[in-house]
Amino acid sequence: MTATEHQTTITVTPCTNAVGAEIGGIDVAVGIDDAQMAVLRQALADHGVIFLRDQRLTPDQHEAFAEKWGPINVNRFFTPVPGHPRIAEVRKEPDQSVNIGGGWHTDHSYDAIPAMGSLLYARELPVVGGDTLFAGMHAAYEALSDGLKATLRGLRAEHSSRHVFGDVGYGDATNGRIGNAEAATQDAAHPVVIEHPKSGRPCLYVNGAFTLRFVGWTDAESKPLLDHLYQHAGRPEFTHRFRWEEGSMAIWDNRAVQHYALNDYQGQRRLMHRITIEGEALAAA
Repeated sequence: MTATEHQTTITVTPCTNAVGAEIGGIDVAVGIDDAQMAVLRQALADHGVIFLRDQRLTPDQHEAFAEKWGPINVNRFFTPVPGHPRIAEVRKEPDQSVNIGGGWHTDHSYDAIPAMGSLLYARELPVVGGDTLFAGMHAAYEALSDGLKATLRGLRAEHSSRHVFGDVGYGDATNGRIGNAEAATQDAAHPVVIEHPKSGRPCLYVNGAFTLRFVGWTDAESKPLLDHLYQHAGRPEFTHRFRWEEGSMAIWDNRAVQHYALNDYQGQRRLMHRITIEGEALAAA
C-alpha cells in the first residue's frame, strides 16, 4: 500500500466545533508512515486533541509512535511503567479515593519550555465512569470581550509545580503513585495569551492547577480575574467529554487545550499509560 493510499484511509471527524476529533483508519501497531503522520499533525493543530480507538499496543509500540511526534519528556513525578521509564502510569486502585488530574489543568505549564502534549493510552477501565473532559483554549479566548482580550494580551502569568507535586501537594492521597517531591522546584512565567506554534491561533494559557498570579500583580489582585478565566474556559460550549474504551488513545496539545479526569468510579480500577512529548518556548499572541 502506498503512502497516498494510506492517507486516503484516514478519517477526521470533529467531536465539537470547539475541540476534539475522532481519527479513523489508523492502526498504530502496523506502523505509521510520513503521509499518515502529516494528517495526524494537521488534525491535532486543527482540533487540539485527537482520539484513536481500537488500538492494541505494547509499551514498545506506544513509545515508537510517541517518538514520531517528537522527543519524549520523562515525567519527574509519576510512577513509571516497570521496564519502561519513559511511560508514566496514571492509575487509581479500587481502594483509592483521589485520582490524578481531577481538575482542569494544562500539563507542564510550570516548565520554562512546557511539554507539547501527551499520548494517553487506556489499559484498564472501570465498567462505567473515568471519562476525560477537554476544553479548547482558542474557542475560549475568542469568546471573550474585545476589552478583556486587549487586557490579557499585555499580561504574563506565573506558574509553579511546588504547590501541586511538592510536599504540600498531593501528599499521602496518591498512595505512591506520585513521588519525587524534592523535584518540584519548577517556576515559569508565560504569556496569558499565546500564539499556538503550529496553528498560529491565539489561545488562553492559564489553568487552575499550576497558575499562581499575573506577573506584577498580587495574589489578591490576580484571583478574581483568574477565577473568571478558569470558569469561562470550562464552559460546556468549549468542551468535549471523551468516553474511554480499552485500546483508546487520546493525543492532546497542551498549548491548545486543558483537560480534566473525572473521578466518578469509586471502587473500580483505572490504568492508563501516558507518554509526554517535549515542546518549545511559547510566544505571546
